[in-house]
Amino acid sequence: PQLDWRQVLVLGLDGAGKSSVLHYICSQTARERIAPTRGFNSAQLFVEGLEMDLLEVGGSQNLRAYWPHYLSQADVLVFVVDSVDRSRLLTARQELHALLAAEPRLPLVVLANKQDKSDALSAAELREELDLHALSGQRELFLLPTSATWASLSTATSVLRVKSLLVTLLSQP
Repeated sequence: PQLDWRQVLVLGLDGAGKSSVLHYICSQTARERIAPTRGFNSAQLFVEGLEMDLLEVGGSQNLRAYWPHYLSQADVLVFVVDSVDRSRLLTARQELHALLAAEPRLPLVVLANKQDKSDALSAAELREELDLHALSGQRELFLLPTSATWASLSTATSVLRVKSLLVTLLSQP
């Protein structure tokens, strides 16, 4: 049978944990260290009649200019936020809202990553910091706490919830 092809665009500032989340979703194994993305990462996942293409574009300042070019092909946008990096939350919010203005109907999954750290902002605090309440009613929006780290026992459940949500969103007609 023919698989339905869907693209998940994975974005976020550099160091947010995009590559770790991507690796864990696809392999269900954590690695102690994943090198920073130098440009792009891509992974394919075959689940429940779907072929998911997970495309990660690096989050360094020079690569963010390319983000909008990938929105038109995406079926879901996953935006990964470092819950500990308070100094760059304003930048994350500005980048996210610029993307959403460019593509107003794309479903959004925000991952509040690094929840295993004691100084991490909660998902509720990140909802405020990222001004996500301003988006309610405009699009499908999900905010999930995640921890894609090698040492965290919560990695399995948090990232598998993300995978399950993506399958649900991409299975909709």
